[in-house]
Amino acid sequence: MGEQTNAPDRVPRSHRGATLLTPFGFLGARTINILEHIGTLVHLHFEASSWVLLAATTRNIRLGRTALVTQICRVGVQSVFIVSLVSFAVGLILALQLSPPLDEFGQKALVANIISVAVLRELGPLIGAIVLTGFAGASIAAEIGTMVVSEEIEALEAHALNPVRFLVVPRVIASTMSMTCLGVIASTVAIAASVIVAVSVLDIPFETYWTNMLNQAKLVDFMTGVVKGGVFGLLIGVIACGNGLKVTGGAAGVGQATTNTVVECVVAIVIADLIFTAIFFALKLF
Repeated sequence: MGEQTNAPDRVPRSHRGATLLTPFGFLGARTINILEHIGTLVHLHFEASSWVLLAATTRNIRLGRTALVTQICRVGVQSVFIVSLVSFAVGLILALQLSPPLDEFGQKALVANIISVAVLRELGPLIGAIVLTGFAGASIAAEIGTMVVSEEIEALEAHALNPVRFLVVPRVIASTMSMTCLGVIASTVAIAASVIVAVSVLDIPFETYWTNMLNQAKLVDFMTGVVKGGVFGLLIGVIACGNGLKVTGGAAGVGQATTNTVVECVVAIVIADLIFTAIFFALKLF
């Protein structure tokens, strides 16, 4: 008998098609998971908003002033120093970086015009939001996630206490209010730092700097930053609480929720900033 040659294995056509479609299946599954997660966060936002409206219109429903004040102090007041420190450094950097190219055109005094608009519109609320994400957002997600793991959420539900009302609402309100104030603080500190550099290092007279800043910056720039700060704080609160409530898998799940919170908050803040910028540009508010 002659030697039998083994024919090369042929992959069935159906299997080859499945292999080619694997990346599309992965992308589809990821897209569905992302949309489902976004839907969960939107539902949590509306549920928290409904409790706020009920508390404002119904005398028998209270949100708890002590819990709200505690969260504001924990989320907002304790973040003031680190937000101010980062904003001060950014103000110094901006003034030092912008001076040389403007000085080449003999317009060094226009540092005030650029910094005032950039900080009030963008950098103030953006710096505050990113710092608050790492300082308070991750902490909120870890705290609520630990409650889920230790079955404290189930204990609340067993006592007919709604977790959204007693845990989510105070934290969302605190993050929203705190971020609104932190955005203003960040803008003020950054501009103050740029003034110090301009007067002491760049030899720009204070009167010139102040006049240029007032001529360039308008009330709409300040209000733009305030609105952005409030929305950024709302996003941080909802995302942190949502990730905390869906924790599974013990301590590893708490760590994963904390990581997801920081990543999702930064992405959501940048996308929201882009949407705001596009809207304000379309409305010619710049």
